Amino acid sequence: MQPNLFQQAVLDWFDEHGRKDLPWQQQLSPYRVWVSEIMLQQTQVATVIPYYQRFMERFPDVYALAEADLDQVLHLWTGLGYYARARNLHKTANKVVADYEGEFPCSLEEMEALPGIGRSTAGAILSIASGIRAPILDGNVKRVLARFETIPGWYGKSEVMKKLWAYADRYTPEARVGHYTQAMMDLGATICTRSRPLCLLCPLVSTCKAHQQGCVDQYPEPRPKKVVPQKTTWMLLLKNSNQHVLLQQRPPAGIWGGLWCFPEYSSETELRTAARVLGAGGETDDSFKPFIHTFSHYQLKVYPLVMTVNGEDRTIQQRVVENGTVQKDSVQAGEVQEQAASLWCDPSDPAEVGLAAPVKRLITRLANQ
Repeated sequence: MQPNLFQQAVLDWFDEHGRKDLPWQQQLSPYRVWVSEIMLQQTQVATVIPYYQRFMERFPDVYALAEADLDQVLHLWTGLGYYARARNLHKTANKVVADYEGEFPCSLEEMEALPGIGRSTAGAILSIASGIRAPILDGNVKRVLARFETIPGWYGKSEVMKKLWAYADRYTPEARVGHYTQAMMDLGATICTRSRPLCLLCPLVSTCKAHQQGCVDQYPEPRPKKVVPQKTTWMLLLKNSNQHVLLQQRPPAGIWGGLWCFPEYSSETELRTAARVLGAGGETDDSFKPFIHTFSHYQLKVYPLVMTVNGEDRTIQQRVVENGTVQKDSVQAGEVQEQAASLWCDPSDPAEVGLAAPVKRLITRLANQ
């Protein structure tokens, strides 16, 4: 199909059916689009909207974000997952303020060089916020193009990505590039969906090769299946006389980097041994059942154990630090493990810090007891 016909069909559809009332589409700026694009990575629009609105209320511009403590950023991110995105947001805000006087760069190369911004995200920011021609290739656009051109193979293969980028560039227009970018994302999200696509409502249906050949469900090819490994961790929900629970800040790198979690152990025996050292006693609460938390590449089975402890809070905190309750495998090879910060958290009024999703879940359960 000729690029101009493809572009016109997509833009005409956008004018009539495209989404134009999303929060980040109002008062367009590179900052607002950037935050939305990072939040939308591997996360659906409906989930992102309330997070985005709270984030903008707290950090209305790049200066406010740069000046914030990372804990504040992680706190507002709690529940969105993939916390490296939040850490990179904070890093990029500081870099934009320090190196670009608070103005985002206008070149694809400079934008890509910022932490957490890849080629597609850079293209989305430049095209939507500044009208600069730059192709994008997020998950939605990959699906549209893979079906439209019947591109075989899994996205993880470099030759497949090379073909997809070539088509993305071929069809990206010079004019109205921001509307086109939004339209392509909308098409993938609302029409050319992963399952049960609404082909008859698609502006490209008459020239889509997969539809013509009756094989829409065969594109794009899925990731080759593999067994999802399962890991286990034991979390100590250690309560003091005020019914506050002890949290530790994890190392900055690795899973849940920089977030606050319960002390973790590799086995129940190790947990109970540590609990004795910490001075925990009394009956344990067996009503907290183990549960599964799913990451993108493995499942984590969490065994929570609630215990009470006697003694001064500061003494207990020091014992926790001295006994190294942060799991060793959470630290990257070659790094020096620093002593973990710790705090006592009131479950009914948690501190504004970043919490790992299972920890937030358990704190909510404690508050509702």
